[in-house]
Amino acid sequence: MDLMDVVKEHFSLKREFPAFRAGDTITVHYKIKEGNKERIQQYRGVVIQRRGSGLNEMITVRKMSGNVGVERIFPLNSPFIENVEVVKSGKVRRARIFYLRKLTGKSARIKERRLNLE
Repeated sequence: MDLMDVVKEHFSLKREFPAFRAGDTITVHYKIKEGNKERIQQYRGVVIQRRGSGLNEMITVRKMSGNVGVERIFPLNSPFIENVEVVKSGKVRRARIFYLRKLTGKSARIKERRLNLE
């Protein structure tokens, strides 16, 4: 075990999130500080990509706010992420669905992936 692995293991938060991938719709509960108050804001959108691994893992979540697409990058190991919940699973064929940025309206919908619970 080299020195970098020791440091990563020491600083990791050991967080457990549900399994999700690109195309899934998730809600990220994110802590926000405003002055001396702290509140939790929910950000719901489609996962565009997951990148990195271990301490450096990040997700990009895209949502539509009115007619404008808004993307936000969340580091999964951040202490500000309170919770991540999967709203629905999407059926896509790629790990990074940047083509979603060009689509609008009904063409921007993603089919739902049915899970077999047998």
